[in-house]
Amino acid sequence: MFLSISTSNTFAADAADQDDGQVLDVMGTIADHDYLKTPFGKIYLPRIFYWENAAGDTNFDTFTSTASAVESGAFMMNEEDILVPAGNGRIIVDLSITSHLIFFWLGMGLAVILTLMAARKYKKGIGRDVEPKGAFQNIFELLFVFVRDEIARDNIDSQKADKYVPYLFTMFMGITFMNLFGLLPWAATATADLTVTATLATVTFLITQFSGTKDYWAHVFVFPGVPSWVRLILTPVEILGLFTKPFALAVRLFANMLSGKIMIIAILGLVFIFTDLLGATAGIGVSVFSVLLTVVLYALKAFVALLQAYIFALLSAVFIGMAAESHEHDEEGYHSEHIAEEVSA
Repeated sequence: MFLSISTSNTFAADAADQDDGQVLDVMGTIADHDYLKTPFGKIYLPRIFYWENAAGDTNFDTFTSTASAVESGAFMMNEEDILVPAGNGRIIVDLSITSHLIFFWLGMGLAVILTLMAARKYKKGIGRDVEPKGAFQNIFELLFVFVRDEIARDNIDSQKADKYVPYLFTMFMGITFMNLFGLLPWAATATADLTVTATLATVTFLITQFSGTKDYWAHVFVFPGVPSWVRLILTPVEILGLFTKPFALAVRLFANMLSGKIMIIAILGLVFIFTDLLGATAGIGVSVFSVLLTVVLYALKAFVALLQAYIFALLSAVFIGMAAESHEHDEEGYHSEHIAEEVSA
């Protein structure tokens, strides 16, 4: 639901409605859309608004598409091709379904469904009382054990690690699916949208803060063993660090997936650009280079899709582990009375 809320209300213009002479619109191709591309054509998505009209009355309206919203007379397209209320109204909250949101749901939903399917087999004793059966269960167990042992338990206290495995595994699988969906020619890369990656990073941020121990917060605000005047410098830095970590987490995933998508579209687009400038013969000649390089990039992007999912889960585990860790204060000059107070507490 959080990802459904987008007050920006901006979508890439429909290519069918564009008449600006552009041979290739890279950013328009990768941007969020109010329609879903399929091998059989476009499926326009619902537009849902909580908005205020010129008279100051608030309304909650649902339209089957952008076109139906315009036909209703309550909305219009402005000069920048953005849907806005007619007159002097304003959109308070935009809950419209978008292409990136659809693939976010598909990625996360697929991760949950596959996990439930595997759980059903384990409840029957397959993989618990006897060895796992089938390629699906073996691959699932390989990935789950990898996340549990190499990501969670390696970076979070051994007594607390297992309770974070479900979250880390969901992030790893969900992001992997969203990244891989972007390799399909008609699909969208949800993780190439900063809204998506920022939301995922926000969840990690909240889990990290709620997992923080007394020691963790002491090292943010108190700094045991540090002179008082130094705290004036360190405290703002540590508070800023609480927010820069999830910010870096969001931007890293977003930038890597966006750049890969842009690169593939741009290289394939050379065929159309050369055809438009120099004719069909030049386009065919360039297509040999473009297609071969794109095949290599697809293989690289598939690896990056897995790698970025791993990095996101790994850094999430690192941040959570740092917050959930209990520090040894005697190494930082804690006096014995402070240690005694903490033990009694």
